Amino acid sequence: MNMIDPWGSSIIDYDKLTEQFGIKPFTDVVDDIPHASKLMTRGIIFGQRDYNKITDALNNNKPFATMTGMMPSGKMHIGHKMVVDQLKWYQEKNADIYVSIADMEAYAARGISKEKSRELALNEYITNYIALGLDVTRDNFHLYLQSENDDVKNLAYIIGKKVTFNQMRSIYGFNNSTNIAHIYTPLLQVADILHPQLKKYGGPKPVIVPVGPDQDPHIRLTRDLASKFNEEYGFIEPSATFHRFMTGLTGEKMSSSKPKSAIYLTDSLKDAVKKVKSAKTGGRESLKEQKELGGMPDKCSIYELLVYHLIDDDKKLEEIRSKCLSGEILCGNCKGCASELITDMFEELDQKREEARKIANTLLK
Repeated sequence: MNMIDPWGSSIIDYDKLTEQFGIKPFTDVVDDIPHASKLMTRGIIFGQRDYNKITDALNNNKPFATMTGMMPSGKMHIGHKMVVDQLKWYQEKNADIYVSIADMEAYAARGISKEKSRELALNEYITNYIALGLDVTRDNFHLYLQSENDDVKNLAYIIGKKVTFNQMRSIYGFNNSTNIAHIYTPLLQVADILHPQLKKYGGPKPVIVPVGPDQDPHIRLTRDLASKFNEEYGFIEPSATFHRFMTGLTGEKMSSSKPKSAIYLTDSLKDAVKKVKSAKTGGRESLKEQKELGGMPDKCSIYELLVYHLIDDDKKLEEIRSKCLSGEILCGNCKGCASELITDMFEELDQKREEARKIANTLLK
């Protein structure tokens, strides 16, 4: 693994990633975090860069910000919920929350129009963010379109002075056929991450960026440029956490572009339950073999659903895992449990989504 493609969809080798690119284990810092979330304590968030700045802010009531971005190119699936859960947790810790709608990146990389990006972002993503519990009415919540944020665009232009094409090629694999707009988009992402530290937004402060490991090239570039512009702007190198990707229901990486691999948050309840019941599990080839050898929960997309999203009680999870390993429960039992919990989640989301959509469409006015 010599290069990570932020726009690709390959399966990530987490061990190799941490070894080759210097991502530190999240276990190094988790004990210092007050009331750590289940994503943190269960190892779903597996890596970090410079998180000590954030633990210092959390433990000493210092100002900090959380930054995330979305490139709306399809429907929101349950794997995306991990980012929302992290935003909610940081919002509860009084972080300023910044959410960028990367419409310029979506146009450059995927050919999606600004109008389509806005529509998808509000009616698909932000509507679900609100239904899932993120409070977008707080003063410390900031939502914007890249194309309409002059601070981000101006900063991207300025920081571009200290980046060469050779650097971009070595980080991202750009070549002579890559269009200039696409080459420019990483600078917009850098500006997204750094602009909360501009004087207009309260000046330099720690910023945490929760991402999947495929986004680490952006994090490394941002940290490098923050250092280069420290004297001029006082930028603090941003921190980052890295969460595992959910395995798709078919056994591959969950993806918006592969409908059978994902449970979309706007799926009908019938379709969501059907996907759960047909999902790949960690079961053995025969009933007899499973009872004798036990199941393989670490290779099971259903158990992963329970761990990531559906069961809050650690003891309950450990009981399911233990019974699976011993062969005491079978895949049908777990699918039944997951189906009931998905039903509860989707019924609650459906109840909240109409009001959430009304709120979403008051934003970006």
